[in-house]
Amino acid sequence: MMQPLLITQGDPTGVGPEIILKALLAGTFDALRRPLVVAGDVAILRQAAAIYGQSCEIAPGEGLATHRLRLGERELGVAALSKLDPLRLKYGAPDAACGQAMLDYIEWACARCLAGEAAGIITAPINKAAIRAAGGDFPGHTELLAARCAVEKVVMMLAGERLRVALVTTHLALREVPSALTTESLLQTLRITHAHLQRFFALPKPRLAVLALNPHAGESGLFGDEETRIIAPAIAAAQAEGLAADGPHSADSLFHFASQGSHDAVICMYHDQGLIPLKLLHFDDAVNLTLGLPIVRTSVDHGTAYDLAGSGRASHASLAAAVRLAAQMADQIS
Repeated sequence: MMQPLLITQGDPTGVGPEIILKALLAGTFDALRRPLVVAGDVAILRQAAAIYGQSCEIAPGEGLATHRLRLGERELGVAALSKLDPLRLKYGAPDAACGQAMLDYIEWACARCLAGEAAGIITAPINKAAIRAAGGDFPGHTELLAARCAVEKVVMMLAGERLRVALVTTHLALREVPSALTTESLLQTLRITHAHLQRFFALPKPRLAVLALNPHAGESGLFGDEETRIIAPAIAAAQAEGLAADGPHSADSLFHFASQGSHDAVICMYHDQGLIPLKLLHFDDAVNLTLGLPIVRTSVDHGTAYDLAGSGRASHASLAAAVRLAAQMADQIS
């Protein structure tokens, strides 16, 4: 049997549990060659099944799955890592116990991948405040996984069928971005993105478009000098190493061509520069990837969606795309 993919359940009071089961009921996982195991909580998943008018049959599992969850004709493995009481929880209000459970799901899944027992992780959304309440000192998935994998530098990529964007800086105030950009940080981003696309996407020489920071690529210094002072030297260094990187490109036009296949990924200087066009094209089916880890990790490209939790109306499209992409990536290195 092929190594399983692990889905971490995420926040028990968010949409994670219900979109996992919604995807199962929709037959999203039927074509997968690899088994799936949810790192989560049987009682929470049973509660999620009730949202869709389904009753769960629970049976003993095997391998990494302590239980088998059956909904109609479909089954899903579950590694029961917490025993929360759904009656004491309220959608959108995770407590410290929920935070600890979220941490446990991620830690367990990461450890299984590092031990060679699983092929990759797909993460459902978490609540960072609840994790802090549980004593976790990591602001999110990325930082926790990087620490557990002993990796100093990782890159956030968002991917869809038509566009991939990788970010040099992530969650910063816009005024802080120029001072955070360095030639070395951009060069590291280019190296990691290049290596990841080679390893997991079977692209022998990925074409990387590097964006400018300023309008019209600085207009020869009229609108800023980061292009000549920081970005162009990083591109030149990357090219000297054999990377197919070009730019700096003006962001107002490059995405049109990238979405039509001119490049394999666009390197963006800040969060919204990349995510606005990405979500315009792939609002429902984008996937979040962490580049630079020694393991496969994909994620849904949305949060806990407390306004939809418990309603059954949350879309499972991003989760389905994240599972499919994780499976494709795992197959590339198996």
